[in-house]
Amino acid sequence: MPSRLRFGEDDFLRCRFAVSPLWETQEVVRTLKRPERHGYHARWLRRVGEVARGLDLSGLWLLMPQPGHCPDWLCPPPIGPAASFEEEIAAVRGSDPEVALADTLKSLACTPGALGSAVAERWLGDPAGMVEELADSMEAVWRALIAPDWPRLRALLEADIAFHSRRLAEVGLGGLLPEINRRFDWDAGTLTVEIRGEHERELAGQGLVLLPSVFIWPDVVSTFDPPWQPTLAYPARGIGGLWAEPAERTPDVLVRLLGRGRAAVLAALDEPAGTGALAHRLGLAPSSVSAHLTLLRDAGLLVARRYGHQVLYERTPLGIALVSGDG
Repeated sequence: MPSRLRFGEDDFLRCRFAVSPLWETQEVVRTLKRPERHGYHARWLRRVGEVARGLDLSGLWLLMPQPGHCPDWLCPPPIGPAASFEEEIAAVRGSDPEVALADTLKSLACTPGALGSAVAERWLGDPAGMVEELADSMEAVWRALIAPDWPRLRALLEADIAFHSRRLAEVGLGGLLPEINRRFDWDAGTLTVEIRGEHERELAGQGLVLLPSVFIWPDVVSTFDPPWQPTLAYPARGIGGLWAEPAERTPDVLVRLLGRGRAAVLAALDEPAGTGALAHRLGLAPSSVSAHLTLLRDAGLLVARRYGHQVLYERTPLGIALVSGDG
């Protein structure tokens, strides 16, 4: 069934991209419960499996019916283009307990028997305690499962935004949205998203947040009821190679030609990335990665583009041909 988002004139001026560590934390919890999402993340799931099994996720899972309403207060729209997890979870902890409870009850009603559970009874009796309990659970997931790999995840998300921002400049919003995901269709100021359930919303000058996500695949989510800002979450580009190790990316012939370090850096740039993210991914010192990037750029194999607070590197056509072995 479709979700339809109707744009007015002012909405085109208020569309933005964002990265949300809180959103990725929520989606990891959901992914752990849904085997159909495991394909691209099997290696990572094996690595973190024991840690994940040590977390109590029962309360969070109770609020993730499939299909059904998930509480907006627990993972609100991103508060900025690159807010930290600490900023986002502080906003969650500051939620009005009665508003949070009403939103939570809507979610519990989507799961048969949930409203009568012992957990629901406890939350009904102490909404402020519910807010703290669930925020604590989200923070535990962040620290155990997401934070150790956040540089790698953030680099991929920022690369997605950099790519789509360039395409926005080239083809406009109406041309970009269908490119982002095959489930998006644009016609005469209306974005139609193929999702479970039917939903229509006038953006009414609030615009739209476009949110790439590592863990949402294969889903897209058109989310948040008024008064929250409408948000559209979609799978980020490049997740297929996210957990590959450097040796798996680097052809032997490239190592012989460029040396192991420079070959690893060039091969790792399936998506644009910055120095810090590459150093974390490859297990190299940032100074070494910086030197390799400079040499590869000077050789015409990379270009550098500034995005926000960092410089992202990507392959030139010559760099792509070297890695792929073409020509």
